[in-house]
Amino acid sequence: MASMVDTTLYAAFLVAALALCVTPGPDLMFIVAMGGRGGPTAGVMAALGMACAMMVHAVAAALGLSALFTTLPTLYHVLRWAGAAYLLYLAVKAFRDRSVPSEDGAAPQGPGMRRAFWQGAITNLLNPKVILFNVAFLPQFVDPSLGHVPGQLLLLGGTLVVMGLLWDAFVGLLSGRLASLLRRSARVNRWLNIVSGTVFTGLAARLVVASPK
Repeated sequence: MASMVDTTLYAAFLVAALALCVTPGPDLMFIVAMGGRGGPTAGVMAALGMACAMMVHAVAAALGLSALFTTLPTLYHVLRWAGAAYLLYLAVKAFRDRSVPSEDGAAPQGPGMRRAFWQGAITNLLNPKVILFNVAFLPQFVDPSLGHVPGQLLLLGGTLVVMGLLWDAFVGLLSGRLASLLRRSARVNRWLNIVSGTVFTGLAARLVVASPK
């Protein structure tokens, strides 16, 4: 690694990446909402889906594809509206969820593992702010004099993905376990669905009003 990246820059990147991962943001709110809807498995799978999408963004940044969003504003807005529409779709599903605990008191089933994974992945892939973040953040820790710039970007992006996955999965697991206990009550279950739907709606609104800068 020492021959590919500047170790001082990489150390600074690790500190910055850790701060970014643990700071509450839209992705973390989404994972908490998914854990609240479907329990610990849904929370962890949503985190895994987001991590896979982030890896796609990292590869795109390494190949220079992400820079297209800075030169093609229309592409940015199309993706932004598509992402907002998908989040609103998830919000409507949460608001309309009337599932109740089973007779033995077990919490109602939320999104399955596969669905939670894809919901996390699609939400992240359709967020142009994540793409622009990679364009603006990762190059700050690249040393062009060492060469292998795409490789440096890929290493930085991959590191961020792994760190984010570890933290997000922990949060998803924790929020999911808490929600599973609370969902044994039909009233609390309904309240959690409303909270999840409100979070999805808020994230959609944030994406709609977001500026590309």
